[in-house]
Amino acid sequence: MLQRRVGMRIREVREQAGMTQAELAKRVHVSRSSVESWESGQSYPSIDSCVELSQTFHLSSDYFFAPRASKNVILDDLSERERQMLFDMLAFFDDEKKAGKRLR
Repeated sequence: MLQRRVGMRIREVREQAGMTQAELAKRVHVSRSSVESWESGQSYPSIDSCVELSQTFHLSSDYFFAPRASKNVILDDLSERERQMLFDMLAFFDDEKKAGKRLR
């Protein structure tokens, strides 16, 4: 069950990033068949690969393994300007939600 959940989450973030399995494999220094094996729930990524996945997608490794999916975005690699832009955008969406507006 856990292997399947981990695989589904890896596939989800890979597809959201518009990457192929081969592209992800290259980014995390493994074979395409390793990524395929993770996504199909046949195996787990190694610890090193988990670190690479987290850095590639700017997510906490908890996202892949925790029972409930909660995306924690890692901001370490962002500049102060990029962080501020991100916070401003989140505040905008929060304000829109509170106002009951539906974004399209």
